[in-house]
Amino acid sequence: MPGAAFFDLDRTLLQGGTGPHLSQAMVELGLVPRSLPGQDLLFKAFDLFGENLPSIFLARQATLVARGKGSTSFDEAAGRAAAVIAEHVHPFALALIEQHKAEGRLAVMATTTPTHLIQPLADRLGFDHVIATRYNTRDDGTFDGSIRGPFVWSTGKLSAVRHFAARHDIDLTESYAYSDSIFDVPLLEAVGRPAAVNPDPRLSVYAVARRWPIVHFDVSPGVLKVPVVGIELQRFVLEVLRSTFFPCARFDLSGVENIPRHGPVILVGNHRSYFDAVAMANVVRRSGRTARVLGKKEMFDVPVLGSFISAAGGIRVDRGEGGAESYDMAALALEGGEMVGLLPQGTIPRGAAFFDPELKGRTGAARLAAVSRAPVIPVGMWGTEKVWPRSSSMPNLLNLSNPPRVTIRVGPPVELKYRSPAADTRRIMSAISELLPPEARERRVPTEDELRATYPGGRLPDES
Repeated sequence: MPGAAFFDLDRTLLQGGTGPHLSQAMVELGLVPRSLPGQDLLFKAFDLFGENLPSIFLARQATLVARGKGSTSFDEAAGRAAAVIAEHVHPFALALIEQHKAEGRLAVMATTTPTHLIQPLADRLGFDHVIATRYNTRDDGTFDGSIRGPFVWSTGKLSAVRHFAARHDIDLTESYAYSDSIFDVPLLEAVGRPAAVNPDPRLSVYAVARRWPIVHFDVSPGVLKVPVVGIELQRFVLEVLRSTFFPCARFDLSGVENIPRHGPVILVGNHRSYFDAVAMANVVRRSGRTARVLGKKEMFDVPVLGSFISAAGGIRVDRGEGGAESYDMAALALEGGEMVGLLPQGTIPRGAAFFDPELKGRTGAARLAAVSRAPVIPVGMWGTEKVWPRSSSMPNLLNLSNPPRVTIRVGPPVELKYRSPAADTRRIMSAISELLPPEARERRVPTEDELRATYPGGRLPDES
């Protein structure tokens, strides 16, 4: 028997609840005279803290609002609300729904919200089925103010899901369930693969105790948001890496206003030092955003550190396997409206290549731009190698009397043609080069000491 994927709706597929949108649509169409007393306060409390008994009491009483009205009289309001609500559904939730369907599972919305109000939204989002509260109707097709079958909440939701599974030959032990609410624990415990999504405080504690995954559909898969406060782990990392905490360098950063505040963005920079990570972190922090940063698999393979980097938004790149998985993850992040950061050179150039004024890069950024049409924002970094040269295993954090200057310039979007990844990569690297100081574009012969600084341990190849 196959499994299915059951998705709760409010605060799971979207940040808040559907109540305000459905209520407004019904008021506008004259189906209800006005908002109920205290309704807005309950909606706000629901958005902030999750499902609560007063909100469930209000949902039960909604049957009285529908009493005497035709079963199709709410269709226009439901359709109107669906168009609005669909705009608030997290893009990564939509991607997961499609993934489950592609893997042969039924995608099922399981919600307390009445079927007649939520079916248009489920259809819009591509669900195969809806499990929702059903209102009973009289022989003349009007609602009689009662509920037919279980009230789809808590154990009632589990009962409805079990009935659905029996009718469709679904194996719950092979199924997935996603919810934000402690009241959905009965359903989460009944499936083989539960996940707490944007969990309320009580479900957060329960999920940790049961070792269930805690996920958030408003960020890329695997990215951690700190429980209760709901802030990305990366934001704390960015604060730790702020320039004021590194007196070993004098940071000169400008042009951050070129980074769009919202929507997909590809941030690209040149690579001169391991200290580039600190420089780029300050660019991201100053932009007010977070980024999904591509990095070599060797960092992710380090125990504990690798998991931390992934939770903070890192994307593992395995060039030995062609980098296809990292490309797909970066493309998904862009599709979700996130910022992706990468260094097209891939690795720090060694020897004479380090001093070549013509920057060369891989085509990943150009290919991502062609698929997503996200703007490519160039970043030119200079002087990071003075803080942490390739020849050193650690940065020089003690140079406080005469710290080197680290120059970071963020440019406007690169004009791309989207016809040739190789040609667009040259345009990207040229834009980065233009942001570097004039000395970076001068061809010269480096000294032996300068060459040594570009190799691990300061050893030239013929000395290895």
